[in-house]
Amino acid sequence: MAAHIKTTVVGSYPVLPWMVGNPSRLVLRDAVMAVLKTQELAGLDLVTDGELMRFDASHPEANGMVEYFVSRLDGIRRAFSPADFERYRADRVAGSQFLAGMFVVGPITEGSLNLPQDCEFSRSLTRLPFKFTCTGPHMLARVLNNCHYPDVPALAMDIAKVLRRQLALVEADTVQLDEASIVGYPQDAQWAADAINDVLDGILNEKAVHLCFGNYGGQPMLRGFWRDMVPFLNRLHTDHLVLEFARRGYDELEVLNDLDRRIKLGIGVVDIKDNEVESPELIASRIDHIAKTVGPNRLTYVHPDCGFWMLQRSVVDRKIRALVAGRDLFEGRL
Repeated sequence: MAAHIKTTVVGSYPVLPWMVGNPSRLVLRDAVMAVLKTQELAGLDLVTDGELMRFDASHPEANGMVEYFVSRLDGIRRAFSPADFERYRADRVAGSQFLAGMFVVGPITEGSLNLPQDCEFSRSLTRLPFKFTCTGPHMLARVLNNCHYPDVPALAMDIAKVLRRQLALVEADTVQLDEASIVGYPQDAQWAADAINDVLDGILNEKAVHLCFGNYGGQPMLRGFWRDMVPFLNRLHTDHLVLEFARRGYDELEVLNDLDRRIKLGIGVVDIKDNEVESPELIASRIDHIAKTVGPNRLTYVHPDCGFWMLQRSVVDRKIRALVAGRDLFEGRL
């Protein structure tokens, strides 16, 4: 008998409008409760807080995937210096990375980052299985301007050590590391896997790694192929992967048969770069195709390709309901 396929989301949810003008702790609690209840009513098996803990009223256009973490770590300077501007003027191509204005100027330590507290704040608001998401060490290291460490791998490993200490204390049913840059840096695979595994080895419950090709303004940010990532994926100490497929199509599905059988699969069946809401029948057909291609009991989760933060709530909520209905249709529950 085939194992039950679970439904979940990757993490983010659109910022609720009343948060922008009044980002108090009480308002945040109400917003997280609304997001959790929306997922519960849709029938999701594994819910998230919509990553609303990362909301910054000063930057409402961003979802805090990077800013939330690096703004709390010690060893990072966020302001430009005159020398930084001179460096940018001297080399516009290499200097473009300085536009973020985040410079590593000392050893990375946890500073005011408090992931266990963030998790408890949201987890206490639901009785459903809860997933906590965290940006991974490769992505964080790659977006910082390293002015202290001998190389980027050393920076990534120190970030990993901070994340490991904190995530070891997180009480969530699933902890997911988000790595949205690695597909664009295949040359980083060896040291990136070492840093990611250092974090994964500290997680006590189910652990997942999400990889995608980026999403900003409804557009992918990176180019690449899953076939090039298989050796890297096989090195990961993860229970399952969370992979983007709906937008790109399923032509590369067969390469996942080269993955270590210990790694279960989460595959995207909802396109978050399109406002059109998939029908349950379409989602069921995608799941059927995936299951037949990767073999029995490999597909553990179905989900959207990436986070929902750039879509309208009216679209998101319908896509979530369609996801569950499609899974149920596939499993013959309707």
